Parts: sequence; C-alpha cells; structure tokens
Amino acid sequence: MTCVAPQAIATDLSVERKPARAATVKRETKETKVEVSINLDGTGVCSSNSQIPFLDHMMDQLASHGLFNVMVQAEGDTWIDDHHTNEDIALALGSALSQALGDRKGIHRFGDFTAPLDEALVHVVLDLSGRPHLSFDVTPPTDRIGAYDTQLLEHFFQSLANTSGMTLHIRQLAGKNSHHIVEATFKAFARALRRATEQDERRAGKIASSKGVLTQH
Repeated sequence: MTCVAPQAIATDLSVERKPARAATVKRETKETKVEVSINLDGTGVCSSNSQIPFLDHMMDQLASHGLFNVMVQAEGDTWIDDHHTNEDIALALGSALSQALGDRKGIHRFGDFTAPLDEALVHVVLDLSGRPHLSFDVTPPTDRIGAYDTQLLEHFFQSLANTSGMTLHIRQLAGKNSHHIVEATFKAFARALRRATEQDERRAGKIASSKGVLTQH
C-alpha cells in the first residue's frame, strides 16, 4: 500500500479549481420535453437523442469542432413534423450557453470562421454581445436532407441566437450539395463559437466591452 504524507494531501486539497463553465436547461411544453447540457471547456463529447437523426449528426459537429461537451435528450411531436422539437432544442441550447458563460468576463467575445466541405464554403461571424440578432444567407438546393426539412436550419439558429444573446451572421459562399452546405454551416459555427467563448489571457478577466456588460439583463 502506498501512503501519502498529510502535507501532500493538504497541498492537493488547497489547489484552486475554477468553476465549470457548464449548464443544463430543461424545457417542457405540451409539444416537447427537452433537456440540453453544454460544457464550454469540454473535449468534444456528444450524446444527442433528439428524435431528429440529422440534427443529432449536427450536434456531433458542434461538439467535435467546438470542443464542447454537448448532451441533448428530447421527446417531441415529431409525428406532426420536426419543427417544435428543432426549435425547442435550439432555445434550450441557447439558454444553456448563456448560463454557462455567466457574466462573460474574460472571453474573446467575437468569433469568425470559414469552413469548407468539398464544394461547400460557409462563413460564420458571431458576437456574444447580449443582443440577439441573426443575419442568414444559406440556401440549400433541396427541401430535405434525409427526413430533415432544410427550412428548419434558419429557425434553429434564430432560436439559438434569441436565447443566448448572440449576434450571428451566416453566409454561404459556395455549395451545391445540401448536406455539405448545412454541415459546413455547423462546423463554421462551432469553430467561431469556440473562439468567442475561449478566455483571452490579455483581458485578465475583464469584460470585452466599453460598456462593461455583455449580458442581456
């Protein structure tokens, strides 16, 4: 048996641990029952059971390229269509992101990334400003990717921007394949969000705003 000196134990216990930048949000209506978790300082782990297979694939892109840990568990009225479930997952994800960011001290705040996927190219710029806005110019050439209605893409990002307090600009620069275009969108978004949420060492824990506040309230 290996023994550890009491002094060593005390030293280990005295190490200051930063609070996790993580949050879980539950949202329940007559149409859906949704639980979403995000850890901004994760390793890219994703567990998504949304009842929308293509959206699960996109949540995996968000986690993998943002290095976030993402969990989605949802039940919804998908026998009607995927609209309510898609929307409520995005609303919960935005709320969880906002909670995980807290007062947003020390973060870069801005993120900018352009992601290619074969012939597709999508540019995402975002600002964790506390002011919700979406400017969206993405036009997948087909109405569906598998069973996923491509009209739901814009609504997903609008809902996420609304509850996260994010200014979000998404531009499709090239693309012919709907799957490639949408996947490039999520990859670019994940990379831009990763940059925006990361700590800026030069900022030394201060808020990246001349107003001194980035939150919505």
